[in-house]
Amino acid sequence: MPDFQIKKNPKNYDVIIIGSGAGGGMAAYVLTQAGIKVALLEAGPLYDPAKNVTQLKWPYESPRRGAGTTRPFGDFDAAYGGWEIEGEPYTHKNGTKFDWFRSRMLGGRTNHWGRISLRFGPKDFKHKSIDGLGDDWPISYDDIAPYYDKVDQLIGIFGSKENMPNEPDGIFLPPPKPRLHELMVKEAATGIGIPVIPSRLSILTRPLPNNKDRGACFFCAQCNRGCQVYGDFSSSSVLVNPALKTGNVDVIPNAMAREVLVNEEGIATGVSYVDKNDLQEYQVNAKVVVLAASAAESARLLLNSRSRRNPTGLANSSGVVGKYLHDSTGVGMGGVMPKLFGRKRYNEDGVGGLHVYTPWWLENKKLNFPRGYHIEYWGGMGMPGYGFGSGMHQTNGRWPGRNGVKKEAGGYGASLKDDYRYYYGASFGMAGRGEAIAREDNYCEIDPNTVDKFGIPVLRFHYKWSDYEINQAKHMQETFQEIIHKMGGEITWGVRGKEDDYGLEAPGRIIHEVGTVRMGDDPKKSVLNKFNQAHDCKNLFVVDGGAFVSQADKNPTWTILALSMRASEYIIEELKKQNI
Repeated sequence: MPDFQIKKNPKNYDVIIIGSGAGGGMAAYVLTQAGIKVALLEAGPLYDPAKNVTQLKWPYESPRRGAGTTRPFGDFDAAYGGWEIEGEPYTHKNGTKFDWFRSRMLGGRTNHWGRISLRFGPKDFKHKSIDGLGDDWPISYDDIAPYYDKVDQLIGIFGSKENMPNEPDGIFLPPPKPRLHELMVKEAATGIGIPVIPSRLSILTRPLPNNKDRGACFFCAQCNRGCQVYGDFSSSSVLVNPALKTGNVDVIPNAMAREVLVNEEGIATGVSYVDKNDLQEYQVNAKVVVLAASAAESARLLLNSRSRRNPTGLANSSGVVGKYLHDSTGVGMGGVMPKLFGRKRYNEDGVGGLHVYTPWWLENKKLNFPRGYHIEYWGGMGMPGYGFGSGMHQTNGRWPGRNGVKKEAGGYGASLKDDYRYYYGASFGMAGRGEAIAREDNYCEIDPNTVDKFGIPVLRFHYKWSDYEINQAKHMQETFQEIIHKMGGEITWGVRGKEDDYGLEAPGRIIHEVGTVRMGDDPKKSVLNKFNQAHDCKNLFVVDGGAFVSQADKNPTWTILALSMRASEYIIEELKKQNI
């Protein structure tokens, strides 16, 4: 039997980046523009939405009529992967729950998100100073604001100037007009003191100046399928493609990173990975290693990078790697608007996402939970998807029909088809996305008894919601019901009680996990410094959500991008000074 041999890449790079999502894509873009030679490792295949086209196809054009199979959000969804991937398990400890979403492909999870692009506000970086919970970040809003500005201009974002203290305005393209159901939401919500403002999404409602590679949105409302004109943001099309054009990056697909390699002095020298095609192990070397594999995956890499010098994992002298894991809270509710039954049909698709949203509005109110949430709204006459109208026979008899008379349940033929037309466009829903408190006792660790199909030890999760998050969910439910009642709507789903934590989604279901490789000034309590650089290993950086000290009541992507840009500029300067 031949000896096992690691195959070494003969090329030496300046920087290796693991992961091509928001953080990794931004790092690749910034570094290659500066002439830095980069190896970009991605655990999945190459992907380009202009070539892998699923836009503008009807559900019936799929063999499965658009149903979810290997893709949990439907056959045409751009993201490969999901919460469960064959051969890549993860486990749980003490009966707790955490669902881990992975997107194995170029661009990572930027191929699956609502493009909601919110800046963290000044309070979001200093919450401990406000409510005494968790920890403050080692940076302030003023430190990151210039990078938010750069990200706005580089990628493009629509929105409106609102002058709200903890909802910082950006450099905005014009927002799309609200749709009918959104106008009704706004009228009802503002009538009871709940603000509704234009959304802030990274979708080009106008062409970007001096950028001929990206087209403007043509309002097909299918951003989840990947945009063939690059009108929305995904890392593959907006960041990695320009990096490739510099000639300064080699993308290595289907590369499942096993560990970060270090020398006797504790300096990172490269990365060991398994090629998913031939299942052989390879090694690539560089002056700097950047982890951008997602909060959980980057923690897994560090914990698996054990050595005599680092017995508990690389960059883990604090024992913090994997700890302080937290995800956004999530609660949903929906119903119908009887006054919209039989509405005139016309195209109101708009952008692929919400045109309006509610930012957190109770900053100074005394509540039984410390951190806030925002509200997202959906509805209208989007393209009917798989299963549209399911259970229509149960709708009959609930509301008066076209002739003003309730008919018996059931129906078939022309009568049933008319029911579909009559009720189409009257449904709506809302979802709350809130901040959870970062706690040390929510964590991921290496399972000592389980490996994946590549022989790499897997993660084991331990996560429980606290009363703070459950109380927040209850407040979401009460708010949703108040808005729906004011709209004149009728709730059809989502009302849950205490026994169900008021509909609070399981941890991980919102796909906003952060905090496992947190930054801080004290090396005994944190993994990274304020430039995303490991305290224990000066040429190791982490630029994904793992660096977060705390989540906010906002989606994390825009902050990941800004922090990665900031860290990448720091890497360039440190390489020039030969400090790393």
